[in-house]
Amino acid sequence: MSTERALPSYWVVVLTASGANFLAMLDSTVTMLAVPALQRDFPAASLPELSLVVGAYALLFAALLAPSGRLADTLGRKRILIGGIALFTVASLLCALAPTVPLLVAARAVQGIGAAVMVPASLSVLLLDTPAERRMMSISLLSAAGAVAAAVGPSLGGLLVVAFSWHAVFLINLPLGIALIVAGARVLRPGAVTGGLLDVLGTALLVLGIGGLTVGITNGTSWAWTSARTLGCLAVGLLCLVLAGLRSARHRSPAIEVSLFGNNRVFTSANLVALLYGTVMYTWLLVSVLFLTDIWRYSELEAGLAQTPGAVIAAISAVVMGKVMGRFGGPRFSAVVGMSAHALVPIILFLFLTRESAFLEIWLPCSVLVGFGIGATLMAAMSAGAMSAPPTKFASVSALNNTARQVGGALGAAAVATILQSGTVPTGAGGTRTLSAYLDVYAFCLVLTVIAIVVAFFGLRTSASKQPQRPPVAAQRESVPVAD
Repeated sequence: MSTERALPSYWVVVLTASGANFLAMLDSTVTMLAVPALQRDFPAASLPELSLVVGAYALLFAALLAPSGRLADTLGRKRILIGGIALFTVASLLCALAPTVPLLVAARAVQGIGAAVMVPASLSVLLLDTPAERRMMSISLLSAAGAVAAAVGPSLGGLLVVAFSWHAVFLINLPLGIALIVAGARVLRPGAVTGGLLDVLGTALLVLGIGGLTVGITNGTSWAWTSARTLGCLAVGLLCLVLAGLRSARHRSPAIEVSLFGNNRVFTSANLVALLYGTVMYTWLLVSVLFLTDIWRYSELEAGLAQTPGAVIAAISAVVMGKVMGRFGGPRFSAVVGMSAHALVPIILFLFLTRESAFLEIWLPCSVLVGFGIGATLMAAMSAGAMSAPPTKFASVSALNNTARQVGGALGAAAVATILQSGTVPTGAGGTRTLSAYLDVYAFCLVLTVIAIVVAFFGLRTSASKQPQRPPVAAQRESVPVAD
């Protein structure tokens, strides 16, 4: 088949996989500015109850990514991707129609499950259903979609809430979800069974482990880090993760692909970078909205829109770095350059940030640097992980990389709450955050970014030419095809 005739199919595959990734990442941040509107519609609900609208999604999303990656690798990427999108779309409708906060939280939990199912499968589809020579471009486009979604989520959520209502935040998922299901069913190739079903006990231990850590980290500030609830969640989470890892090391169909770590320095480093930079990225997204509304007195919508330039730059940088990084050392170059740009931001803020609004002079250039860092670094971490694993493990690679980033997001949210709380001056209204408290958060970002740069420089020593190739034809024939 000629290249020209193959192009339409290629772009449909890319748009389907990237669209699924976009939806999942968008809904991790789009509800941030919907909480005030929910509080107006449900005045009897407490703030902790309303925070579960965000937390339930994040918890299920993070906890089920790794098991879902295994499912996509063993039961067929097409089936799992379409099933995940369908579940996510139905859950979005249930969210929009929810008459009470408990039902909304339950629907958000289901939506998180759908997101966890479709995200790992999207990378597997992208890399196995497109030409091998285009894998780097495919990864950069997928990364661009995720970076834009995460960064633009707050501003889009604020715009929808102001223009319509909080219901619109979930209704926008429906047309895109339906389009992705139709496109996937028509274009994607059937997958193949490559192993047995998941280890149920190992999967349960993994979910409890990630869930326990996420709950403990997220609520550490409100519960107190030394409280029995916090320590209990953290202890149970760590214990379950250790047990899940030990069981996976000797199980035929492990919940976690521990074999991917082994002596694979690049894969381990890619996930450590995802964890560290995920912490930095979500810290920036959260603290920036708080700073703009708290110190510069922007409205919630204005604060969200102020993040938009960074989202645009994130998409551009992911695509551009995907094209050029192979000439300069592969993912290591992209990660180091991207995070170095982000590291400049705290330095600029230390030198020039004041309580007086200065969007054009300070915030816009910082947003551009952060956007470049997000796009370049997320693409580098994802591509490094994919390059270091065989094609039959692509979904598992994506799942572990995304899990690391989501756990980093929980760490970032906890860090923001802890640092800002320590810098709050008591007043009659309950407390006023100081400018120095926000600068402390940016200092925290700088320290983690520098550590991540070091890890990337020494750990991501690979090149674009070392991409894993498609399985040999003989190996493909040995697998059992399954119609998705």
